[in-house]
Amino acid sequence: MILDQKVAVITGGSRGLGFVIAQAYAREGATVVIASRSSASVEQAVKAIQSEGGKASGMSCDVAKLEHVRALASHAIAKFESLDIWINNAGLSCPYGPTISIPPDKITNLINTNIIGVYNGSLVAMQYFVSQKRGKLINLIGRGAQQPVAMQNAYASSKAWVRHFTLALAKETKMSGVGVYLFNPGLVRTDMMHNLHFIQGYESQLKTFKTIAKLWSTDPNIPARKALWLASSATDSRTGLEVNLIGPKAILSGVARQAIRLILKRPEPQLDIEAITEKPAFVTDSPKQKDKLDVA
Repeated sequence: MILDQKVAVITGGSRGLGFVIAQAYAREGATVVIASRSSASVEQAVKAIQSEGGKASGMSCDVAKLEHVRALASHAIAKFESLDIWINNAGLSCPYGPTISIPPDKITNLINTNIIGVYNGSLVAMQYFVSQKRGKLINLIGRGAQQPVAMQNAYASSKAWVRHFTLALAKETKMSGVGVYLFNPGLVRTDMMHNLHFIQGYESQLKTFKTIAKLWSTDPNIPARKALWLASSATDSRTGLEVNLIGPKAILSGVARQAIRLILKRPEPQLDIEAITEKPAFVTDSPKQKDKLDVA
């Protein structure tokens, strides 16, 4: 029960990795407060954790709206008289393809969730944590946090922003007693991975992605255990810590597992990954699009 009597807010916690982290925290004694845009999915997630004997509550929240995030923190404090851990997990992705071909509203929505949402959550949590001189903020990053990624520009750039923002925040509050951490869970087998969106003409990349997923994707319970460790006393006085589950060691391990499968003729993992095609907002040259540039 390493999180006994702790109260943890998890945005995007009603499904995927966020929900698995909420389950892990609840099993270790934490009271979890789940946030998601959908009130129905929040209710379902809360009931699921309670049915396992965990303590949970939740509310619908659009992290892009500061007043919603403040209400989420107020809910946790009013109901459980504490706030100890805040995880900014809510995030969106964009279709794979050229930046200029992606509908602007999709990129705007991504920025509002992945950047403004992380800022809002960090602001509200840190104002409370700094005043009480304790607490742990965990911001999630992903591919693109370290370097640009073509065809995934919006998502990758948002993660680069989160990384720099979080590390700067850790430096600014180094002497406050609060822990600020970055967590890259790697490629996780969740709904986001199983339903991939592509700009029309770029669907051929699905085959490459499936190969990558077979080599390096992980069950969500693996990063959930690391998120549990980050929230525990093991990371006390280690603010600014950056944990990355997809590094050279993990890459070599994935290749080694695949080699063993081939040598021993073991079946490869079956991943149900579906390609969803979206119409481009602007037509560019691609392997399947050789027409003159034109507004779609």
